[in-house]
Amino acid sequence: MSEISALDALATTRSIHRYRPDPIPDEDLSKILWSATRAPSGTNHQPFRFLVLRDGERSRQAKALLGSSFRKSWSVKAADEGWRDGADPDPNSRRFRTAETMQRFVDRFEEIPVVVLVCMARYRSSNPYEGASVYPACQNLLLAARALGYGSTITVWHGFCEAELRALLGIPDSVLIAATMPLGRPEGSHGPLRRLPVGELVYDDAWEASASWVRDPPESRFSRPRS
Repeated sequence: MSEISALDALATTRSIHRYRPDPIPDEDLSKILWSATRAPSGTNHQPFRFLVLRDGERSRQAKALLGSSFRKSWSVKAADEGWRDGADPDPNSRRFRTAETMQRFVDRFEEIPVVVLVCMARYRSSNPYEGASVYPACQNLLLAARALGYGSTITVWHGFCEAELRALLGIPDSVLIAATMPLGRPEGSHGPLRRLPVGELVYDDAWEASASWVRDPPESRFSRPRS
């Protein structure tokens, strides 16, 4: 598959939650991880680390732990945000389809060919802004995966199994597990995306002051604001 331009990747990369079970060739996985490690970081400390789970014995155990944690996390989110219990009984509605997709995602988590634990090797005390030196690497991973015909999503649903995961994989307490990113060939497709109009998200000179100079491209598709 031919690689796409950076701007096309930015305009069409979506969070993927449905994956084919096909393994990812080493060459492609290497390109994706190399691209992730090119991300910027504060004073070029490069604190990001990528622990890749594929089909080894420990990887399978880790995926099982993560699958259980993801199912618990989705159950909590679904209850808290009203994704279940008749919130939208219409099977053709976007909300119903999203809930179905998420349930399938967590139910089949262990079948995803690659899961990447994005970690940060802390070089100073914890602070609320430290993610600025690791999450750009997550975005690089998303874009590189998109360019090569794969998909991923940034999640933080490892919380229910973090202690067990650290013990199994030997992750020291000084290392932050910043994200869990599944990776594989999407069953569906990437973009075009639906997003809010850029004019609702960009301000000029003061908070909520209209930026009259921003424009959505003619082919843009729009989403509705979340209530």
